[in-house]
Amino acid sequence: MNIAKKIRELRESVGENRTEFSKHTGIPVRTIEDWESGRRTPPEYIPRLLAYQLKYEELTKKGKTGKN
Repeated sequence: MNIAKKIRELRESVGENRTEFSKHTGIPVRTIEDWESGRRTPPEYIPRLLAYQLKYEELTKKGKTGKN
């Protein structure tokens, strides 16, 4: 899977548009747009880092609600 597609899938997995995902991750909207369109390529670790962040948030949210 290419990096652009992976980043788009991560964003969509949390149900956010590019603006919301930008605020959520602290990555400028223009950068997300460029990555998803393939105009720019982020370092290889970026999709993994985003995936870890989203997974961590999901796990801590479940922990706070007491649900598994």
